[in-house]
Amino acid sequence: MNSIRDNKEAGRYEYDVEGGIAFANYHMSPGVVTVNYTEVPRALRGRGIGAKLSSAVLNHIRVEGLKVIPRCGYFAGFIRDHPEYHDLVAR
Repeated sequence: MNSIRDNKEAGRYEYDVEGGIAFANYHMSPGVVTVNYTEVPRALRGRGIGAKLSSAVLNHIRVEGLKVIPRCGYFAGFIRDHPEYHDLVAR
C-alpha cells in the first residue's frame, strides 16, 4: 500500500489498495478536519485496511498541526481504541 494523498478537490484522503481506493471524506475548517465517512472496497474489508487508512489520516493530521472531529463511527472507534491519537481530538 502506498501512503495517503489529500485530494482537496474531492474533500477526501485517498489510499490506494489492490483493486480500488479506500478513502475518508472530510470537511476542513480552520485548524480542524472533520472526518465524516470512511470506506474500504467491499471485497477488501476485514483485512485491516480501514485501520491502516485511519492511522495514515491521523498521522497526516498530526504532521499538519491540525485537530480532528471524528463523525464517522468507524473512525471514532479507531481513535477510541488507540490512545496515541486522543490528543488530536478537537475539544
